Amino acid sequence: MEKAEGTGAPIKVEFDNFEHGFPEGFGPGWWGALAYWIGIAFATFQLYVAAFNYLPSQVVRGVHVGFLTLLTFGLIANFTAKSNFGRAVGWAIGAAGFFCGLYQWIFYADLIARDGDPTRLDLAVGTLLAVLIFEGTRRLMGAALPLMCGACLVYWFFGQYLPSPLNHRGYDFDQIVTHLSYGTEGFYGVPIYVSATYIFLFILFGSFLERAGMIQLFTDVSLGLFGRSRGGPAKVAVFASGMMGTISGSGVANVVTVGQFTIPLMIRFGYRRAFAAGVEATASMGGQIMPPVMGAVAFIMAETLGVQYSEIVKAAAIPAILYFASAFWMVHLEAGKHGLTGMKRSETPSAWNALVKGWYLVLPLAALVYMLFEGFTPLYAGSMGLALTVALILGASITAGASSNVIRTIFWIGLALVVAALSRDGLKIVPVGCVVVALILITAFVRGGMAALRSCRDSLAESAKSAITVGMACAIVGVIIGMMSQTGVGTIFGSWVIGLGEKSLFLALIMTMLLSILLGTGIPTIPTYIITAALAAPALAKLGVPLIASHMFAFYYGIMADLSPPVALAALAAAPIAKENPDKIGWEAMRIALAGYVIPFIFVYSPALMLQAGDPMAAKLGFYGAVALASFKALVAIALFGMVAIGFLFTRLTLIERLVALGAALCLLGDFPFSDTAGFVLSAALVLWQWRQRPPAVVEPA
Repeated sequence: MEKAEGTGAPIKVEFDNFEHGFPEGFGPGWWGALAYWIGIAFATFQLYVAAFNYLPSQVVRGVHVGFLTLLTFGLIANFTAKSNFGRAVGWAIGAAGFFCGLYQWIFYADLIARDGDPTRLDLAVGTLLAVLIFEGTRRLMGAALPLMCGACLVYWFFGQYLPSPLNHRGYDFDQIVTHLSYGTEGFYGVPIYVSATYIFLFILFGSFLERAGMIQLFTDVSLGLFGRSRGGPAKVAVFASGMMGTISGSGVANVVTVGQFTIPLMIRFGYRRAFAAGVEATASMGGQIMPPVMGAVAFIMAETLGVQYSEIVKAAAIPAILYFASAFWMVHLEAGKHGLTGMKRSETPSAWNALVKGWYLVLPLAALVYMLFEGFTPLYAGSMGLALTVALILGASITAGASSNVIRTIFWIGLALVVAALSRDGLKIVPVGCVVVALILITAFVRGGMAALRSCRDSLAESAKSAITVGMACAIVGVIIGMMSQTGVGTIFGSWVIGLGEKSLFLALIMTMLLSILLGTGIPTIPTYIITAALAAPALAKLGVPLIASHMFAFYYGIMADLSPPVALAALAAAPIAKENPDKIGWEAMRIALAGYVIPFIFVYSPALMLQAGDPMAAKLGFYGAVALASFKALVAIALFGMVAIGFLFTRLTLIERLVALGAALCLLGDFPFSDTAGFVLSAALVLWQWRQRPPAVVEPA
């Protein structure tokens, strides 16, 4: 819920479904209380799994899916049913789904013993689970994803009747249900495993950081650094949304949190409404490519490829920086084109003072990144980061009433010494948990402590609610993964891509890009990535594209789909805040995010941009020389594309100058003799020409 510019009236962000979150709260009366406490139970179970992990993986996945279906039907009933009877029916259906998940735990040993020979009860439960996942996803996200998965299911059942090469050998009902609802290649495949472990934990981590005050810290630092520069409010939006992306990884969530402040601010300082909303949509969607969270795709990608999570983060770092640098450059050019100024000094806080006041909030994120790069598992690193965040929240509550800074300093030093003493033999979860429990007990007896504890409890419930959409998407795409693994149909699409690639890798990339954008207009980013990566990424890898680059290529265009009309969900979220047409916002966002459409092609042809081997320039310049050249070329290319899109550098560009800039950018992206030389020469000539054409009024007095 956001407030309209200049008024106290709330702006309600509405969607056709609950794909991007439920309304505030958990529903009316004791129905809401029921959902709230089940959410806490869900979060507690996930914390137990993350901390101790004694249960078999299949059991964890089953219970996770059970909680997802229970809360999906329960919360939808709470918010949409018009009577208690309707809500009771919704919760009863959800309870049936919870039983289906619990079935994996109750009969775990028996299911293993009779693998491949299901009983009638097994088939009934498996079929019921499939129906509930399809219906729950339809109610949650609309019909697009269930219809797509349903088409795959129809092919699975009747594909043997199609002509070659589209046909398969045919499968019985019990084979399909067993493959889909049991084992690890259907509903309980890699996506739901990642949802049940990493994704939920990092959603919880981000939720606690937000409650600790991280949003305010990011906003204050952004205002202090860029608020007074040319077109400062838009630069604040880009920087703050990029920082928010490091902990949330949710594009639409960034729009409706950071955007409620930055969009009215940009409009007030002269930016067009559509452009202001487009800036926020572009920057917010970039949160999904910004390490370390990356909208949970990094975890799925790491599990799918069988590589360490840190390798995915390293590969994503430079392209993500380039994406935000491009958005920053776009707003800088737009401000120059229309003569937009920055904010007054009195309107901006001090970035240094903000860091001095809230520096400790950065510690959990820094510790998380450090542990990930040191080789700790994401589950362990996330658990420790979460524990540290909780300790900071509770510690701040305990010391809030202290009479002097000396007492606060003694407390924090003492807490650090206790943790150090307990971790002499390595940082372990039990001692850390004991410290957190001790802090909870102390907090309960200090003034204002109960409010802090309630805030932490609310974070548990809200995280469970936030995890529903991602989790249900991860469950239903198991249909596609299961169908492909049993029928082998993915090889047909792969052979088409490879056939195109033998003639032109560029055409194969274009086909993959169009597939990802087409899927992304109807379904969320995570299932878009999973489907496209399963279909096209292996084929691109066979054409010589590094495996991580091929998967990241598919991922990027799934994100771009949320900026591309006619759907443009990020633009839809920004529209009520900016009071502008979503289609206009979508077209502006596409223009601002032009680099996002180009960067994937750059890192395919120059793998050094993702710190991957195989770059053609590595033989001449060495690995790090190739990284430097690829980064510089990409930076110049996106600068040129920005000039083409905005039509400004030192002064407005003519049509011929725009065409020269476009030609130079394409030369830098191309792979033909002297392409780089031609690109750099044209770029230098254009910049020099623009410099000579600049009007004297552009030069500001010192």
